[in-house]
Amino acid sequence: MIQYLIDGPLWYFSLAVFFIGVVWQLIAVVFTGNKADLSVPRDSAASGAIKTFFSRFVPHREIAPAIMLPVVAGYMFHLGLFALLFFAAPHVVFLEENLLGFGWTPMPHWAFIVAAQFAFFGLIVLWLRRLVNPVSRLISTLDDHIAAILTFVVMLTGCFALLEGSTGLRLLHRFTVELWLIYFPFSALMHTFTFVPSRMLTGAWFGRRGVDA
Repeated sequence: MIQYLIDGPLWYFSLAVFFIGVVWQLIAVVFTGNKADLSVPRDSAASGAIKTFFSRFVPHREIAPAIMLPVVAGYMFHLGLFALLFFAAPHVVFLEENLLGFGWTPMPHWAFIVAAQFAFFGLIVLWLRRLVNPVSRLISTLDDHIAAILTFVVMLTGCFALLEGSTGLRLLHRFTVELWLIYFPFSALMHTFTFVPSRMLTGAWFGRRGVDA
């Protein structure tokens, strides 16, 4: 019964919530609150959007030394998680058989270990910084902590399921993934999709006004 629920109705429900929620949030970012800009443009909004999008991947030289640790940890976490999601052998097989109908060459086991270590280390460093850094602790919300802990649990159960190969651990991992998918559109995790339009809209606003930011 539990296996049927996790592999069946709950899985499809979590996917529906995830996709509908993500699309809804993206529509809100792009269209909600847009007003006609009647000011005279001083520069190109398009060039400002492109410049801001790419320049934000690297911190400004003036503040780089102070934030280098979270920047490096952030790249380790996001790149490691990306590799685990799309190149871990069980995920490649799952995507091919259940969602896409085609697959690609998965990464070898040693690369999985490296990617997992990167992802875990980066996430732990970022979360600890939220707890110990006075400024980060002040601006962090309960949602930030829930998102970090839930993502950590999903990765941890995934590693257990891969190493042990038992049905119980596989179901536990899938259940945590389903909780993660349901929580995703309504949390800080949405920055996975919204950072692109929000960053480019901000850059377009600055670019139109001739602000070099």
